[in-house]
Amino acid sequence: MATETHGEESGLVFHPLDQFIVKPLFGGDGVIHWYTPTNVTLWMGLALLCIVAVFVLGSRGRAVVPTRTQSIGEIFYGFTHKMVEDVTGKDGLRYFPYIMTIFLFILTANLLGLIPMSFATTSHVAVTAVLGVGVFLSVTLLGFILNGPSFLGLFWMTSAPLVLRPIIAVIELISYFVRPVSHSIRLAGNIMAGHAVIKVFAGFAAIAAISPVSILAITAIYGLEVLVAAIQAYVFTILTCVYLKDALHPQH
Repeated sequence: MATETHGEESGLVFHPLDQFIVKPLFGGDGVIHWYTPTNVTLWMGLALLCIVAVFVLGSRGRAVVPTRTQSIGEIFYGFTHKMVEDVTGKDGLRYFPYIMTIFLFILTANLLGLIPMSFATTSHVAVTAVLGVGVFLSVTLLGFILNGPSFLGLFWMTSAPLVLRPIIAVIELISYFVRPVSHSIRLAGNIMAGHAVIKVFAGFAAIAAISPVSILAITAIYGLEVLVAAIQAYVFTILTCVYLKDALHPQH
C-alpha cells in the first residue's frame, strides 16, 4: 500500500511484503504458537472446502449428463489421470489419488490467493516445504520399499564410462537431495514475486499522473498471475510424477 507523507520528506512509501505477514485470526497479543489459528490456516481451510465442494458435493449425483460442477471435476480428473499415466506409466496410477490431491490443493490455493484481500498461502516456504519434503520422503521410501537396495541404481550410471561413474554418482546424489529445496522454493518464489509486483503497481495507482498506466499494468499482471497459478501447480505436480517414476523404475 502506498501512503503520502508531507513535510521535510515527502513521497510514496511502499510495503509490498506486508501482504505476506502471518497474523493470528483472533487477535490476542500477536504471538503465534504452533496451535494458533492464523490467516494461513483460514485460507488453506477454504482451499480444502472448495475442493470438497467441487469433487464431493458437486459430483454426489453422479449424473450421466453431468452438471457444470461435475464437468469441472471430471475435466480435472481426466487431465491429472492422463498426466500421471503418461509420465509414470500404468504402474504409477495406483498413486494417482495422492498426486491429484497435491495438484488440486496447490491450484486452488494459488487461485484463492488472487482474490483481493485474501492470503496467498503458497507464497510461504513453510507451506510449500511441507509439500516438497512430503513428496521427497514418500518417493524415497517407496523406492526402497519396491526396489530394495537396487533403488541406489538411480545414482549409478551404468551407461557411463567406469572411471566417470563415481563422479556422476556424487553429482546425482547431491541433485537428488536438492530436489525438495528446488521443488518448494520454485513455487513459493513465483507466487510471492507476482503478488509483490501487483502490490507495487497498486501503490503507484495513488499518483494521478500515472494512475491509468498503473491500472493497465495491474490488469495485465493479474491476468499473467492467473496463468502462473495454473502453471506452477502443473510444474509441481509433473515434477512429482517424474520423481515417482524414478522410484518405480530406478534403472537408467
